[in-house]
Amino acid sequence: MNAGESQRAPWIVGVSGASGTPYAAAVLRALLAAGESVDLVVSRASRLTLLDETGLSFRDAHWQSDLREWLARGADGKPDTFAVDLDGVRHWSAGDLAAGPSSGSYPAKGMLIVPASTACVAGVALGLSKDLLQRSASVTLKEGRPLVVAVREAPLGGQTLRHLVALDDAGAAVVPASPAFYAGATHIQDLVDFVAGRVLDAAGVPHTLYRRWAGELGGGSRTT
Repeated sequence: MNAGESQRAPWIVGVSGASGTPYAAAVLRALLAAGESVDLVVSRASRLTLLDETGLSFRDAHWQSDLREWLARGADGKPDTFAVDLDGVRHWSAGDLAAGPSSGSYPAKGMLIVPASTACVAGVALGLSKDLLQRSASVTLKEGRPLVVAVREAPLGGQTLRHLVALDDAGAAVVPASPAFYAGATHIQDLVDFVAGRVLDAAGVPHTLYRRWAGELGGGSRTT
């Protein structure tokens, strides 16, 4: 391990099986644009969702090419919408429970789960650690690092609500994947970027993904 690698402190990004893979892509792009390092964990269920929502595969053996194609795609499905640089990304297989993020001694700034399915929420709230995503979240909580959970489900049942309260009590930030319209959205990408921006706000990562409220009515309806 060289000196640069030993100083690396990434954000762990977990992608679970809920609908909303464009949210994950927007968060990943913004983290890299902010100069942050990323450790990526893509659950087995999320790979099915990604295939269903985008037609793209995510394979451990080809993760770099698959991730580059995914992140380059816009929320409207148009390919090659974004330029992508993966230099700051490290990928861990979801089944690798000996991976770096499974240990509290592994240096990390915190973890973002986006999108977070109800099954993922339950697993983290109950401390099941059934895969690397859940284990990494449990480690993040026990080490007192920021954990942001972007839950995506409607309606929310009582059991899930109780799990979300348990996560809040444990110190996690619960960010529902609920786009707002005061920022003047004119495209599906704007709505996706708003949610991604709120996830990054909860983590304290600077970005320019959406127009912030400035206390002036009508600002979102103006064109620039």
